[in-house]
Amino acid sequence: MIDADRSHLLLIDFQARLMPAIHAGAGVVANGARLLQAARILDVPRSFTEQNPAKLGATVPDLAPAPGEAVRAKMSFDACAETALATALPADHQVIVCGCEAHVCVLQTVLGLRAAGCEVAVVADATGSRAPENREAALARMARHGAGIVTTEMVVFEWLKSATHPRFREVVALIK
Repeated sequence: MIDADRSHLLLIDFQARLMPAIHAGAGVVANGARLLQAARILDVPRSFTEQNPAKLGATVPDLAPAPGEAVRAKMSFDACAETALATALPADHQVIVCGCEAHVCVLQTVLGLRAAGCEVAVVADATGSRAPENREAALARMARHGAGIVTTEMVVFEWLKSATHPRFREVVALIK
């Protein structure tokens, strides 16, 4: 079960020059935005990565980091390799991962997180690649390596746990 109190949302490389090339990129960004807004409402910690931001640009405006949200610039495809990502998270945290490209930076970061002992859930409908077959292969490989494959709604409703949650209506409005 995904628990808001133990979650950390990681948004990987939702960058201006990359997103137009992503298959169904508008939907990937929209679901990433839903997750980000829900995380902000529910006070779930979150951070971003940007691959070679000088060449690929900053995170797209729909997902722009707010003050206090960490942005880790990187050149390595695995964000764990040079950003100390895995060691920056509490040991018992679940890392909820979304972003691009599924078969490159998302895959290598998830494998790095798993190798560091992190519990990981990859949000399939908020993760993309230029080619759908690369995305599908990456999701299957991440699952074989122990990552849970989930959807935006799964994460949001597991974070809420109940219709009695005090922020239920506000969060559910994001997915309607």
